[in-house]
Amino acid sequence: MLTESRFLKGTTISAIVILLAACGSSPNSTTSSSATAPMSASDAYQASRYNIQQDRGPSQSLDLAQVREVIPMLEPRTLAGNKSPYTVNGKTYRVMQSEQGYSERGFASWYGEKFHGHKTSNGEIYDMFQLSAAHKSMPIPGFLRVTNLENNRSIVVRVNDRGPFHSERIIDLSFAAAYMLGFDNKGTAMVEVEAIVPTIAATRENSPPPSPVLLAPQSAGGAILQVGAFSDFQAAQQLSMQLQKMTSRPVFIRSVEIGEERELIHRVRVGPIPSADEIGRITDSVVAADLGRPYTVRE
Repeated sequence: MLTESRFLKGTTISAIVILLAACGSSPNSTTSSSATAPMSASDAYQASRYNIQQDRGPSQSLDLAQVREVIPMLEPRTLAGNKSPYTVNGKTYRVMQSEQGYSERGFASWYGEKFHGHKTSNGEIYDMFQLSAAHKSMPIPGFLRVTNLENNRSIVVRVNDRGPFHSERIIDLSFAAAYMLGFDNKGTAMVEVEAIVPTIAATRENSPPPSPVLLAPQSAGGAILQVGAFSDFQAAQQLSMQLQKMTSRPVFIRSVEIGEERELIHRVRVGPIPSADEIGRITDSVVAADLGRPYTVRE
């Protein structure tokens, strides 16, 4: 009986050791210590909503041909996404009555695969491969020009989500937007954001600026690459001259009036380019020269 008792006791201890070892080797053991704490209702909701615990960039490469240029235009605003005030993590936020004249400098972050395919604050589906953004107080949908102050790259994004709820950040960009601005390989960048308030004629094609501009032949087939967009025409001209040294294809500037104040934006473009191989070569050359990240657009 003594031997049997010792055997059973030893078996019980061994079972406990095996059980503890199994718990320690579970996939959750590599996550934060909060994973072992009781799960709150909000944590349980998030766990059921998102399959990825930590956000990350896409597992597939970004196809620049699929990234659509954002053209500010009048869109109806519904209650969805525009509730004001609203509270997140114990802090209350208010949505602007109008974004007219809004501009701000601060840190931008980006969000990616964890949220890809899930609903944004106004009920749309988040697509990390398009140029969108989350903002704490912009009416949505809305439009912002975002400039990376570290390299002067600038793009227009459409705001359709809320966030980022970090005091040190002013905007959360889609992965594609961060890629275009050149900070997809790091967490944040110092940016300037400026509201664009569209009107009925928000995107009227304008005649070329009063300076020599090489216009692309309209009859030729092929893709058009956009390399940059500037409010300063001289900056657009400087980029245009650099590009002319890199390719025999036409390099031209297309100027567009945007917003209620009809501000001119000068878009530097190359093309038409007839083959995908040549598009790839020109794109690689532009990126290697740190002149931007070209993407195809429709003329």
